[in-house]
Amino acid sequence: MNPSSELFELFQRSQRVLLTGPEGPDGDSIGACLALQHILARCLPDLRVDVAGKIPDRYRFVPGSPAMIAEPDARYDGVVVLDGDCTRLPPSATRAFQAATWTGLIDHHRSTDASLYQVALLDPAAESTCGMVRQLAATWEVPLDPELATQLYTGLVFDTGGFRHSNTRPSTHRLAAELLEQPFDHVNATRKILHERRPQALFLLGRVLGAAQLLAGGRLIVASCPASLQAELGAGGDDHEGIVDLLQLTTGVELAALLMEKGPKVRISMRSLGAVDVASLAKRLDAGGGGHMRAAGASMQGNLAELQPRIIAEMAASLPDIDASAAL
Repeated sequence: MNPSSELFELFQRSQRVLLTGPEGPDGDSIGACLALQHILARCLPDLRVDVAGKIPDRYRFVPGSPAMIAEPDARYDGVVVLDGDCTRLPPSATRAFQAATWTGLIDHHRSTDASLYQVALLDPAAESTCGMVRQLAATWEVPLDPELATQLYTGLVFDTGGFRHSNTRPSTHRLAAELLEQPFDHVNATRKILHERRPQALFLLGRVLGAAQLLAGGRLIVASCPASLQAELGAGGDDHEGIVDLLQLTTGVELAALLMEKGPKVRISMRSLGAVDVASLAKRLDAGGGGHMRAAGASMQGNLAELQPRIIAEMAASLPDIDASAAL
């Protein structure tokens, strides 16, 4: 039996399931979870489907987002992880995952370990998890409607950076065209997903970019976001989103990173032009890290001051033809 049929049978045999992305879900994770919830409501109306996650302000326009559950505490027959892996779930979703009768995965990150799930749909060739969910809708004979199109478009636009990234393929534009045949406000969606920011996020952007370090002969750029700065500006949630992508746009830069202090950890977001495989680099920094070759992340226990020199040294050493000891 193929994985999509196996997954559908598990849904059919269940009474209550949870859909979840990693902690701090992004547009593709949110869009994919809400789209799958919408699809299941259409084809299995008696199935109770909850979506875990705290919705960032910019995604409140997405249909279904107000009903997302920040801290699910119920027991579920099945838990499906979308656009991430089970090692990076929020604590409440982790507990639900561990207690579930069955577990599933729908993801496109090549660093994800599919063996951790009873049934796994893992396609690193897909541009987005939302693109994979669209295929499930077609397989399960659920037609598009404006609500589903909005949810899927959210992930498609986010993960391709507005169709700018290398994961954009002819099939990506064909999917976008199919979604745009539905009457929804794609202009507003794109504005909110990629461009609109809270005032706190705008001020954070200015401070972080202004203190960025250009290293390794201009091939590496690193910016830091200490907890004290976030507290000073009242920033939080996804206010840092997009900063690392702007860093990567610096002329001559091959590798860009944002180091963000979050409680007792430092979260590392990395972007590469291709010379550095940042998914592998993320794994070296943190066993639970990973992502794509050109976009990945990791999380390390400790504070920014003590971890930053080690992280920068590891990133500099990953650049081809660089003497890391002389690059900093």
